[in-house]
Amino acid sequence: MADSTLWWLLAGAAVATELLTGTFYLLMFAIGLAAAALAAHAGASLATQLVVAAVIGGGAVAGWHVLRGRGKGAAAAGANLDFDAGEHVHVEAWSADNTCTVRYRGTTWTAVPAEGTPQGTGTHRVRQVDGSRLVLEKI
Repeated sequence: MADSTLWWLLAGAAVATELLTGTFYLLMFAIGLAAAALAAHAGASLATQLVVAAVIGGGAVAGWHVLRGRGKGAAAAGANLDFDAGEHVHVEAWSADNTCTVRYRGTTWTAVPAEGTPQGTGTHRVRQVDGSRLVLEKI
């Protein structure tokens, strides 16, 4: 069996494993394996093929790790990732402890009014999710 065939089989196995596990890093590793297959097609020695696989695959993994880390910093720097914000719920009544119980997304939630917003019954908008509580504002 040719070296390039072995490298292509390993790259395919890495992609198949990634599809089963959902780890994007295996795709980056598969890029290194594909690069080694191309080096084998070019007639490089086995040692060169191994170095190409390690450098390209390792570089792709390291590059993805750096890019992924930058995205987390941008999200923490102020991007609103609260997907519940803006959704509507119906409030029947408020309790004496300034909370209410509402049905949202198929379950019962405890909700509190947002700072400076009046309590009232009727339709409210979700301003944010604070732990396991919804913060509501009257519409």
